[in-house]
Amino acid sequence: MVPETVPVVLTIAGSDNSGGAGLQADLKTWTTLGLYGTTAVTCVVAEHPGRVLNITPVPPARVADQIRLVLEAFPVAAIKTGMLFSAEIISAVARAVKPALDRGVPLVVDPVMVASSGRVLLKKDAIRTLRKFISGATIVTPNRDEAALLWGRPITNLDALHEAAIELAIGFDFPWFLVKGGHLKTGQAVDVLASAEGHLHRFQSKRIPGIDPHGTGCTYSAAITAGLAKGLTIAESVLLGKTVINRALQRRFEIGPYHLLNHLP
Repeated sequence: MVPETVPVVLTIAGSDNSGGAGLQADLKTWTTLGLYGTTAVTCVVAEHPGRVLNITPVPPARVADQIRLVLEAFPVAAIKTGMLFSAEIISAVARAVKPALDRGVPLVVDPVMVASSGRVLLKKDAIRTLRKFISGATIVTPNRDEAALLWGRPITNLDALHEAAIELAIGFDFPWFLVKGGHLKTGQAVDVLASAEGHLHRFQSKRIPGIDPHGTGCTYSAAITAGLAKGLTIAESVLLGKTVINRALQRRFEIGPYHLLNHLP
């Protein structure tokens, strides 16, 4: 029997002990989609869906070591970043992934800044370094609040969502921007994908009221990364991501007071 070959993907993210977000969500998503996931841990987060207790960053050099060893051993087909926390970690990650990016490996940046509970997950002095890192990405996937921070203006309606996606894509020049409108109070969950060249796509699905599981952004961007690793276009990868997150929400678990994403096939 010939051994099966599958795409290898790398997540550079925080560890969520409750299992719903961070690198745990990435690995669950990739396993469901038939990929082999590898990790570089940036922070250890003590949290549950309703509260972040504390964040312990991994030394930047150790984060870089993890990345280099994965890239040394495996033909990584796509890279995703999640919680990077500090300017020092972002800089270390940027240096470590550069050889892969120079070979054309796609990079998905989920600019994790604020948790669903409201806890800040990125140091204020790291935003400038994050903006520089974003410039080398293939696609950036901010939620409404993160996009507003990067854009410098609030996003309160669908018109602003479209405007932010277009202006962010033009402002950063290279990467596509997927600005997610899941937190807008509309009947549809609308996400807008834009490129600096003027390409614009809109993805929407029926909103599921009354739930807000943590880890939705991680799962969505992990599925996009899987699509790119499999050779799909950016728009096709986003459609895959939208499909995966909708399924995980529709088939969610209810455990205690929390709604949890269902990553099972």
